[in-house]
Amino acid sequence: MTSPPSRHDGAGTAAAAPATRGAGSETAPATGRDARLDNAKFILVALVVVGHAVEPLAGEYTPAGALYYWIYFFHMPAFILISGYLSRNFDASSNRVEKLVLSLAVPYLIFWTAHQTIYAVERGGLPESLSVLKPTWTLWFLVALFLWRLSVPVWQRLRWPVGIAVVISVFAATADLGTTLSLGRVLSFLPFFVLGLSLRREHFAFLDRWWVRTVSVAVLVVTAVLAVPISDHLSRDWLFWRDSLTDRDIDPLLPSMGIRLAFMGLALLMSVSVLALTPKRRTWVTKLGAYSLYVYLGHSVVLLLLKDSSWYDAMTGPVGMAATVALALAVTLVLCAPWVRAGLRWAVEPQLTWFLSEDSRLRGNRRPVGAPSGRTRRKDAKETGAGAR
Repeated sequence: MTSPPSRHDGAGTAAAAPATRGAGSETAPATGRDARLDNAKFILVALVVVGHAVEPLAGEYTPAGALYYWIYFFHMPAFILISGYLSRNFDASSNRVEKLVLSLAVPYLIFWTAHQTIYAVERGGLPESLSVLKPTWTLWFLVALFLWRLSVPVWQRLRWPVGIAVVISVFAATADLGTTLSLGRVLSFLPFFVLGLSLRREHFAFLDRWWVRTVSVAVLVVTAVLAVPISDHLSRDWLFWRDSLTDRDIDPLLPSMGIRLAFMGLALLMSVSVLALTPKRRTWVTKLGAYSLYVYLGHSVVLLLLKDSSWYDAMTGPVGMAATVALALAVTLVLCAPWVRAGLRWAVEPQLTWFLSEDSRLRGNRRPVGAPSGRTRRKDAKETGAGAR
C-alpha cells in the first residue's frame, strides 16, 4: 500500500510505506510506476475492506461465509508478494530506515491509539494491557512489513532464500509465539515477502501468456466453488496464519503441516492468478492503487465504528450482504478521494522529521562534503573550550 510519491523500481512498498514529502504537498503518482501493480493493489485493498466488512455476516449466511473464505485464501499473501517485490532495493541505509520509521512506525502508533480509544469506549474502560507491542486488528501488517523490510539485505545474501523462508514459516507455526509484534503472522507470511524479493520484471511478463490467463480464470472459479464447503467444515484459524498449529485438534507435525503447506500453495496459485488477470495498462483505478495505505488504515476505524452501530443487526440475508459489500466498496473509493487524503495525511503520511536527529538527511540539512555534523561541531566546541580553561 503505497502513497503516491513512492516508485515501483525499488524503494517503494506495495502495501505500506509512503515516501516522505514536503509538508502539505500534493503530488500525482509518478509516471514511472507499474500500472499492473497499482491496479492489483487497488483490487486487493478493496477485497481487504470487503472481507472485513462481511466478516460479521460470515457465520450466519453461507454465501457471505464463502466470500469471506475465498478472499482470505489469497488477499494478504498477494499483497505481501507485491510488497516484497517493491522492497528489492531496500539497503537498510540510515536514510531508508528513517523513512521506514516515519512511514510505518509513526502511523502505527497513531492508529493503534485510535483503535484502543474505540475499544475503550466500547468496553466502558481501558483493557488490562495497553502494550504498543501488541498490534490491534489490522495493524499487524505494519509491524510485519517493518520487520520484513529491515531483513531485506539478509535475504538477498542467501542462496536459497525462498526455501529457507518456507522452512522457517512451517516450523514457526509449531511454536506458540503469542501476540507480541504479531510474530506468528510475521513468520507465517514470510515466504511470500521473500518470494517477492526474488521476482524480476520478466516473471511478470510471463503472466501475459494466454494460457496462463486461461488457467487463472479456472483457478479463481474453482476456488470460489470450493470455498462453500470449506467455509462450513474448516476453522477460520487456518485463514489467519496467526495461531500455533499446536492449538489445533490434530497432530501438528503431520496433517497440520500438510494443511499449512496446502494453504501456502493455494495462496500462491490464487495470487498469481489475480496478477495474471489484472490489467497491465492504466485504468481508472490505477491512480487509486497508489493510495492503498489510506484505505488500509482508514477503513479499520470506519468498520470498528460500524460494528458498534446497529448496521449488522439490520443487515441479514442476501440483501444485507449486498448492502454491506456495496458499503465496503464505497468506503474504499471515499478513502481514496483527495479531500479525505488531505484530512488523513497527518496520520498516514506524518512529516515528523523533528523526531529524527539533527544530522538526518530527511530534515533537509545539506552539509558540504566532509563538513562535520552538528554533533561533531558541538563536541569539538566543548573540547576546545575545555582546553582553553
